Amino acid sequence: EAHSLLWWDLNPGSRVHAGWAWWLIPVISILLKPKAEGSLDAWSCRLSGLGLCGPPSLCPLGLVPHDPTGINTIHKNLEAKIARFHQREDAILYPSCFDANAGLFEALLTPEDAVLSDELNHASIIDGIRLCKAHKYRYRHLDMADLEAKLQEAQKHRLRLVATDGAFSMDGDIAPLQEICRLASRYGALVFVDECHATGFLGPTGRWDHVAPEAWGGASEGGYTTGPGPLVSLLRQRARPYLFSNSLPPAVVGCASKALDLLMESNTIVQSMAAKTQRFRSKMEAAGFTISGASHPICPVMLGDARLASRMADDMLKRGIFVIGFSYPVVPKGKARIRVQISAVHSEEDIDRCVEAFVEVGQLHGALP
Repeated sequence: EAHSLLWWDLNPGSRVHAGWAWWLIPVISILLKPKAEGSLDAWSCRLSGLGLCGPPSLCPLGLVPHDPTGINTIHKNLEAKIARFHQREDAILYPSCFDANAGLFEALLTPEDAVLSDELNHASIIDGIRLCKAHKYRYRHLDMADLEAKLQEAQKHRLRLVATDGAFSMDGDIAPLQEICRLASRYGALVFVDECHATGFLGPTGRWDHVAPEAWGGASEGGYTTGPGPLVSLLRQRARPYLFSNSLPPAVVGCASKALDLLMESNTIVQSMAAKTQRFRSKMEAAGFTISGASHPICPVMLGDARLASRMADDMLKRGIFVIGFSYPVVPKGKARIRVQISAVHSEEDIDRCVEAFVEVGQLHGALP
């Protein structure tokens, strides 16, 4: 859209807009009008890239730095709001969710510990685990019997951490968190859940109910970890992506904060997402397509053949619908698919038009009779 508003992706499935274009004004004025005594103060630039922590005219807006990364009042307020939303003690912001996952495992785990990871976890979890020196166990996807066997095997280690996606981005399936937490409790393990593809639209209020992992991870533009206060305090002291990077831009923080307000005020967005997801999935399955996962706005249209997925995605784009074909090595060989992500801004007419285009393209390429 060609307008002055910035869009903030609440999650892969929902989009909320807020008018933060006024932030461009002080940025431009700083670029074009340096301080009278010379160039921009180097320490201010170190804090926030463009010295936004320095000019006195911006200080009333709450832009007072708390540490050398540029964290200030609005960041701290967002962290508190995230913790409140997830009903946890504290939260810590990162420049990206990849950074959040990169910072957790190395800071928390030692060579005496063990981490148990679902085999289909996101690449950021996998890379974060690689950075730590803990013993590594991988259990079969969503297989609770295999997880229990691995937990029994890992009893010899000082600390055990089970790591899983809450919702898996390539398959649209959902982790059985109640069972994972039950097993973790039985075998004295901690639980980490990556919520990037769930926060805001899964569960009656956009968050998981009746489960109590030790740490959540989530993201919009940026990332966060939320959990017990001592854990978050440890991450502030040891997580390298937090210590050696810069803070989120204030405009992103403001939009994220407003989006959380909308989620906590009403479950309208959550209900809308659920209805639109069900509409798309049911119509696609009725047309003859196989949709992976269950009741998730990420709807992988399973095709199997990599070339077929690529060609169908190209033809969908020609019809004005942008969807992505995925194949090996992103997904296993023989499991190529087109991933569709339902958004809160999609209308019922949008969804119906998308299904009609899929049917047309599927028949053109022989994916449907």
